[in-house]
Amino acid sequence: MSGYRRRGTPFRPPAPDRNAERHVRSRWSLPAFATAVTFAFLIVASLSPAEQVQALPHAPGEMPSQAWALADAVAPGAARDGFAVSRIRTAPAVGTPDPGSAQAIAYGMVIARGWSDGEYECLVALWNRESHWNVYAHNVSSGAYGIPQALPGDKMATAGADWQTNPVTQITWGLGYIAGRYGTPCGAWEHSERKGWY
Repeated sequence: MSGYRRRGTPFRPPAPDRNAERHVRSRWSLPAFATAVTFAFLIVASLSPAEQVQALPHAPGEMPSQAWALADAVAPGAARDGFAVSRIRTAPAVGTPDPGSAQAIAYGMVIARGWSDGEYECLVALWNRESHWNVYAHNVSSGAYGIPQALPGDKMATAGADWQTNPVTQITWGLGYIAGRYGTPCGAWEHSERKGWY
């Protein structure tokens, strides 16, 4: 019936096969879309974390609190409105220390001083950075020694004659040093975050 037309009706050529046109369009649209998404992902991945934070949408001259939370995590020295903003990251959470380990000894001493678990977390982060809790850690360039990296190491003799080998002596001295100079382990950790030493 499609090849015939009624008398008196104008001739209309058959409509193009829209399914064939869609097929051609969809065959190329998916790869084109995938390519565009891949390039966008590569561009975003090539940005530094600080640039990613700055690329977040916000009103001019304003940065939302979510962006500052992200900035704290990835760029602790971010700048805003021409002013440098320095935010100290909190120490990472730690689990229960192995019984008898240097960290377990330190945990007992931290709690005995009336400090919180948060202070213990700061201490773990600080001494992980300094010595990895190695009683025999020795910095040959500076002469710092032991778990707290006392400089010079023989300062720890005030806590005991066995300062070179005994973690209890080293931790006792280190906590006293931290309390006297920074008040708490988190105070020492914040200083270490800013300066790279305590």
